Amino acid sequence: MIAELGLLALIIAFCTAVVLGIVPLYGSMQRHSICIAVARPAAWVQLVFVAIAYGCLTYAFLDNDFSVSYVANNSNSKLPLLYKISGVWGAHEGSLLLWVLILSGWTGAVTIFSRTVPEDMIAKVLGILGLVSAGFLSFILFTSNPFARQFPPVTEGRDLNPLLQDPGLAIHPPMLYLGYVGFSVVFAFAIAALITGRLDMAWARWSRPWTTTAWSFLTLGIALGSWWAYYELGWGGWWFWDPVENASFMPWLMGTALIHSLAATEKRGVFKAWTVLLAVFAFSLSLLGTFLVRSGVLTSVHAFASDPERGLFILIFLMIVVGGSLTLYAWRAPGIRSVPGFNPVSRESALLINNVLLVTTTATVLLGTLYPLVIDTLGLGKISVGPPYFNTIFIPLTVPLVIAMGFGALCRWKKDTFARLRSDLGILLLASLIAGGIWPLAMNHYSFAAASAGTLGCWAIFTAVRGLWIRATPGRRWRGLVQTPRAYWGMTLAHSGIGIFVIGVAFTTIYSMEKDLSMAPGDRISVGLYEYQFDGVQNLSGPNYVAQTGTVIVSRDGRVMARLSPQRRRYLVQQMPMTEAGIQAGFWGDFYVSLGERLDDSGRWAVRINYKAFIRWIWLGALLMAAGGLLAATDRRYRTVVRTPTPEAAPQTTPALAG
Repeated sequence: MIAELGLLALIIAFCTAVVLGIVPLYGSMQRHSICIAVARPAAWVQLVFVAIAYGCLTYAFLDNDFSVSYVANNSNSKLPLLYKISGVWGAHEGSLLLWVLILSGWTGAVTIFSRTVPEDMIAKVLGILGLVSAGFLSFILFTSNPFARQFPPVTEGRDLNPLLQDPGLAIHPPMLYLGYVGFSVVFAFAIAALITGRLDMAWARWSRPWTTTAWSFLTLGIALGSWWAYYELGWGGWWFWDPVENASFMPWLMGTALIHSLAATEKRGVFKAWTVLLAVFAFSLSLLGTFLVRSGVLTSVHAFASDPERGLFILIFLMIVVGGSLTLYAWRAPGIRSVPGFNPVSRESALLINNVLLVTTTATVLLGTLYPLVIDTLGLGKISVGPPYFNTIFIPLTVPLVIAMGFGALCRWKKDTFARLRSDLGILLLASLIAGGIWPLAMNHYSFAAASAGTLGCWAIFTAVRGLWIRATPGRRWRGLVQTPRAYWGMTLAHSGIGIFVIGVAFTTIYSMEKDLSMAPGDRISVGLYEYQFDGVQNLSGPNYVAQTGTVIVSRDGRVMARLSPQRRRYLVQQMPMTEAGIQAGFWGDFYVSLGERLDDSGRWAVRINYKAFIRWIWLGALLMAAGGLLAATDRRYRTVVRTPTPEAAPQTTPALAG
């Protein structure tokens, strides 16, 4: 009965989404107030019924209702409670339902946090979000019903994929989806602006907090996924350029470009057409990621499905969204006029360089991800594009990007001069060179690559902090810093996070150490400055698995630094082996040990020993970026309303420019 109730709720949600997608759009175009007024209630009705459907599926997991095929295939009576709750989105059907729930949540959020936006504009935005919701709900109902019954019901489920039985499942996918789906709001604002032909500074101001919030969640989602892979798979890596990893990274890159382009459009009225195009591409790349994960065109630990019918549905939906958006853009683009004129030495120029580099980077990642699939589809053979390609392309593009980022933080809008910047640029460059050059001297060997990365990271941090400092009025700087808008504080925090991230990536690549060994109880091995002692293996039973747990003691100069317990698990239902690394986290580096196969009857085991230098700096940088984005999204100018005239339309209510 619960499953049928969930299916009924989905059907009602779909019907509501269709109403939301048609009636308010019609009303806004015909200036019909009653139809416009339908938008906000319909958004909430959709959210309520999607939430009911999701609650029903969750109840089926908690109740061990194995008559529901999805529950039978992805749960088990012995599955711990955390994984019964998070296992709801552990496979294709449930993850799509979570996607739609988050989309409905974002739609509801628009009704709450866009009170400063004119009602006819909100009606268009909610209508577009309704059409997107209707597309995904139809996908669920026609190809991916999570409430399908199976008869006769099985007495026990097949269990959740052991790869997913980790706390990371509870936080990584929801956070990633909050970012993915959040770009739908930005897309809706862009399409609404194209429909009205009103691509003014107010539109950019309305879109900025939504863009920044979605980007922040996506940053957190990617970082959490990287951290999960690092400790779960036992390989000690944090990024592998997996096609599905790339599918999340491309919207992030495009979203980063969009954030900076929106800033220029809001502040100076430039790049209007370009900004709209970035908004369309950011959401389109999110849909592309959905297609890659669920179409079966690639094999990945992240892939959810391999049903060609599902892949074709998403592909058609993607073509409709992208094709329709670009057609509308082509129709409206000739009428878009940006404010002309800015000096080559200005913040606008730095943001333009930033955008060009970010879009170029996105294009190279897209090419490397899709080219093997295209070659395979055309029957021209199978090729693989891996880390060597991406690293070779990505790193040279990152260097000028970070340099331009620092330059832009110091420049003024519209016009600046090298004469004014000369002193700051010289001092900051010298300080970055000194700090970056000295840093490797404290490591076990000197590396010019590490010195270069350290210089680049310090440049990003120093220029961000200096830009914040010079914004405050001389003579009363501390009061000025307190009064500085949150958006500027957020930018400083995010740029500093990028600097820390760059240092973390370079130093962990250069200074990490790894050894694959065969060790018996009592064996000792030195890796760098540390000694690792293997004390054997003990058997352990978990709720739905058995494990062999090793003990490795790390010491330096006779002093114990860490006691690690790597595990090798075998899950009872699926009989699948899993590696759980033993990790001692540290600010400067991690002690990391993973346990492999037993090699002989004497108690000798395969053991991988790692020292991961500065690995935590990668995720610290990502956290600072996300925190900076969320701080910027709370800037008061997005909540304050004043009457201001606009060049494209008659005066109307718009958020005030503050700061």
